[in-house]
Amino acid sequence: MSTAEKRDINMVSLLWAGPELAGEIAQLHGRLFDPGWDEPSVAKLLEHPGATTLIGRTGFPKVSVGFAMAQIAADDAEILAIGVDKDWQKLGLGKKLVDAVVRSLARAGVKRLFLEVADDNAGGRALYEKCGFTEATRRKGYYTRPGAAAVDALVMSKAL
Repeated sequence: MSTAEKRDINMVSLLWAGPELAGEIAQLHGRLFDPGWDEPSVAKLLEHPGATTLIGRTGFPKVSVGFAMAQIAADDAEILAIGVDKDWQKLGLGKKLVDAVVRSLARAGVKRLFLEVADDNAGGRALYEKCGFTEATRRKGYYTRPGAAAVDALVMSKAL
């Protein structure tokens, strides 16, 4: 049996995450992004009154394998970060997280959802397009990479 066959996103529970899970989210974020967010930064985001954060957990003992963090401002919201553990990527968990956040934000009265993705992040762009996001604008040279040319940030949006 392949690694992908052993991993079933239907066995991943999506749970609301509050500040008590900041450490788990920060650890996962740190494995996926450079630079990663530290626990106090994640906790501060989770404490915000407009925070909407889901964490995907599976197995026994429970292991965190993904998260989606968003923040509401009036009738707009922004997805601040989405991360899926490398062993769980390309199985549909990212889409499951985005879809759950979209449903939650729509129920909260959000009319438009935004996110930002690096132009060279083909997987992220494909996921967001699959979820109905379109490019709204572009920030030239937004992401700096050591020893490489800066990369544009695509601001994408979706009406809810």
